Amino acid sequence: MNRRHFLQSAVSAGVASAIPLRMTLAQMTEVTGDVAAVTGSGAGISIEQAAVRELSDSLRGNLLLPGNAGYEVARRVLNKGIDRNPALVVQPTGVADIQNAVTFARERNMLLAIKCGGHSSSGKSTCDGGMQLDLSTYRHARVDRAARSAYVAGGSLLGELDRESMAQGLVSPSGTVSHTGVGGLTLGGGFGRVARKYGLALDNIKSMDVVTADGQFRRASPDENPDLYWALRGGGGNFGVVTSFEFALHPMQQQVIGGEIVFPMERARDILTAFSELVMSAPDDLYLDGYMAKTMDGQGDGVGMHVCYSGPAAKADEVLAPIRKLGKPVYESIAPINYVDIQRSWDDTDPRNEGLYQKGGFINEFPGELVDKLLDGFEGDPGRKTQLYFQHSGGAIGRVAADATAFAHRKSATNMLVFIAWPAENDGTPHIDYIRSYWKTVEAYTDGWYTNELGDESQKMQHGNYQVNFDRLLKVKKQYDPSNLFRLNTNIDPTA
Repeated sequence: MNRRHFLQSAVSAGVASAIPLRMTLAQMTEVTGDVAAVTGSGAGISIEQAAVRELSDSLRGNLLLPGNAGYEVARRVLNKGIDRNPALVVQPTGVADIQNAVTFARERNMLLAIKCGGHSSSGKSTCDGGMQLDLSTYRHARVDRAARSAYVAGGSLLGELDRESMAQGLVSPSGTVSHTGVGGLTLGGGFGRVARKYGLALDNIKSMDVVTADGQFRRASPDENPDLYWALRGGGGNFGVVTSFEFALHPMQQQVIGGEIVFPMERARDILTAFSELVMSAPDDLYLDGYMAKTMDGQGDGVGMHVCYSGPAAKADEVLAPIRKLGKPVYESIAPINYVDIQRSWDDTDPRNEGLYQKGGFINEFPGELVDKLLDGFEGDPGRKTQLYFQHSGGAIGRVAADATAFAHRKSATNMLVFIAWPAENDGTPHIDYIRSYWKTVEAYTDGWYTNELGDESQKMQHGNYQVNFDRLLKVKKQYDPSNLFRLNTNIDPTA
C-alpha cells in the first residue's frame, strides 16, 4: 500500500498512445459555429467561428472541440473527481503551435490550462470553458553523455528521462512515478528517490526554453533572462509554457536497493515513531517514504515505509539495519532492483474511477506529540479509503539557500500529506469534510505546503506560501504575465 494507490496512473499511462495523429484528427475537426468560452475571471465570451478555424489552420498539431475524437481523453486528469470541459483543446507538436495557442488565448483573455501528465490532484491542468493546452503530443528526451545533460521536451513524462539517462549510467532526480509530467513536477519542485543526493529536479535545471504570455520564445538560464530562470524554478506555471528543459545528469549505478516494508496497524505508533527518527538521521543515499493506510475492506490496512538506497552496495546492510530491526513485517520487498524499474513500480497500482482529495504541508521537525496527533482521529470506515503519507526531503535539498531558487521550503524534513479516495460516482462532500477536519488537528506542525499538491487555498495563502521569495516573484510576474494569463497554478496575482 502506498500514496500512489490513490492516483489513477493506469489511465494516464495510456494517454499518449490513445491520441491519434494530426493527419487523422484534422479531417474530423469541423468548426460549425461560434464557440462559447470563458475568460480568466470567469466571464462568458463567444469565440467567432472564423477565428477558431484560423487557429486550427495555424496548427501542425490538433485542435479538438467537444465531440471530436480524442477530446474526452484529453480533457480528463487522473483524479476522477475532476470533470471539466474546455471549450478548446490544443495538442501541439512544436513551439510554433504553443506560441499560436498562447497568443490566441491572450488576445481573447481566455482561461488557459496547461496539461502535461495530468497528475494535478486539484485539476488545474484542465478547465471549464477555457482553452486546454495538452502537451501529451510534445514528448522527447535526448541525452548528451559527454556534457552530462538531458534535453527534454516540455510535455514529456518522467519515465522518458529516466530511461534515456540510465541507459548511459546517468541520472537526474525525477519524481517517483514514471508517467508524471516533467513540466509540472519540475517547475514546482520535484522530489524523488535520489533528490537527497542530487537536489530537487529544479535544482538540476541548466536552462529552459519557454513561451511567455506575450507569445515570445525565450531562453532562461543563468546567463539569459536570469530573473525568469530564477522564478521558473519553484514558481510553477506562473510565467509561461516551458517547451524544453536541459537537466544536469549525475553518474550512478543502475542497480539500487529498494522496495516496501509493511507492518500491521496495531504497530502504528512504534513504526511512525521509528520513522520520525530515521528521516531526521538518514544519510543522503537513503530515501524513505512513510505511510499509514486504512481501506474500505481492511485488506490494505497497514503502516510502513517505501525504501530506496542508492549508495555503495557494501554499506547497504549497515544503512538498512535500523529498518531490519523493527521486527517481523507482514510484507517486505526490499531487494536489489534496477533504478528504472523502481521508478515504475507505482505506475499500475492505482484503482480506477475514484475521486481524490488531499491536504498537506512540510514539517521541519518530527516531535513525538505529532505522532500522537496523527493517530488520533485517523479513520477508514466503509465507503472511503484514507492514507497518511510522508515524502522524504532533507539532504542535498536542504543545503540550498531558501532564496537561491523560488522554492523556499528548504528546511523541511518531509512533506506530510493526508489523502482520501472514494468511488467517483458517489458524493465526495463527506469525505472531503473529514480530511479537512482531520488536517486541522495537525496543520500547526507544518510550515508551508508543496505547490504541486494542493489546490483550494485562498489567494493570500498562495502568496504566503512563497515565503521570502514572494516579492521577487511578484516583480517577475508583473514583467512576464501582467494579465495573469497563467493563473491555474499556485497563483501569483500581478495586481497584488
